[in-house]
Amino acid sequence: MTERHATPESPQVTVRGEGRLEVDPEVARIWVTVTARGPDRQTALTDLTRRNAQVLDLVKGQGPAVEKVETGSLSIAPETARKGRGERVHAYRGRVRITAELSDFTVLGELVTRLADLEQTAVEGPWWGLRPASPVYAEARRLAVTEAVQRARAYAEALGTSLASLLELSDAGLGEPSFAGRAAFGAEMVGYAAGAPDGPPPLDLEPQRQTVTAAVVARFTMAPPAL
Repeated sequence: MTERHATPESPQVTVRGEGRLEVDPEVARIWVTVTARGPDRQTALTDLTRRNAQVLDLVKGQGPAVEKVETGSLSIAPETARKGRGERVHAYRGRVRITAELSDFTVLGELVTRLADLEQTAVEGPWWGLRPASPVYAEARRLAVTEAVQRARAYAEALGTSLASLLELSDAGLGEPSFAGRAAFGAEMVGYAAGAPDGPPPLDLEPQRQTVTAAVVARFTMAPPAL
C-alpha cells in the first residue's frame, strides 16, 4: 500500500486514544499445596494420596462454583541425614500442588478456610482476574478508538476544519490484569471433619477490582484549514 504523506491540500493529524475500565473480577484462583513426610517411601505416598483426595473432594464438592481444577507439580524425594558420612535416607517427603479456579465468590471464603484447616495443607491466593475472552477487553478497545476520534476531531476543530478520512489505526497495546490480590493462609494445621461445629469461621474475602486499559494510534486527514 502506498503511504500517503501530508501536504497542504491534505494535512494529517496523528493521535493516541486510550480506554480504561475498572470492573469486578470474574474468576479467582487459589493454589493448594499438600505435603506428607514418612519414614519410608510407601508411608509418605500413602499419606500424600489420602490428603490429596481430601483436597480434591472438598474442592469438587463446591459444584459449578469451581470452573477448573488442575493438578500441577508432584514430587516425592528422600531426605538424607545431615550428619555422618554416606547418603543414609532417614525420611521421605512428598508434595503435590492443586490449582482451582472459581467463579462463585460466595463459597470462596469458606472453601479456603476449610482447605487451610486440613492437615499438612497450605493455601495461597486468591488471585483475582478476568476470563481470557471477557468482553471487557473489547469494550476497552472500543473506548480507546472513540477517544482517538474525539481527540483528532478536537484538533481539527481548533484549526477551524474537520476530519476527512482515516488513514491508519494501530493497536498500541492492551493492559490485561494478571491474577492479583494474593493472600496466604496457614500450613500444617490440624484437620477437622467437614462441617464440624468447632471448625474455624469462614474468611471474609473482598474481590479486588480489575483495571483494563487499551490504547490505539490513529492517523487522519483533514480538510485544509483556512489559516
